[in-house]
Amino acid sequence: MTQITLAELPETLQNLINQAQKTGEPLTIIQNGIPLAIISPINQSKRAAFGAMKDSGQITGDIIEPTSNLVTWDVLL
Repeated sequence: MTQITLAELPETLQNLINQAQKTGEPLTIIQNGIPLAIISPINQSKRAAFGAMKDSGQITGDIIEPTSNLVTWDVLL
């Protein structure tokens, strides 16, 4: 993980963010040897979550009819 002091941050911020994006490695900002913040690149998803399961299901049989015989459900009658 890359580390940089708070004083060095303004002059090199854009280059460091570009480097973090290219390498995927987070950047730790330190002051007096104490970590203050971590800048890490966002992982871009390869596809949207909405609609990801489209066309993966299959309907077999009648979806309105009960799945089992009502005789087995004597408790509910």
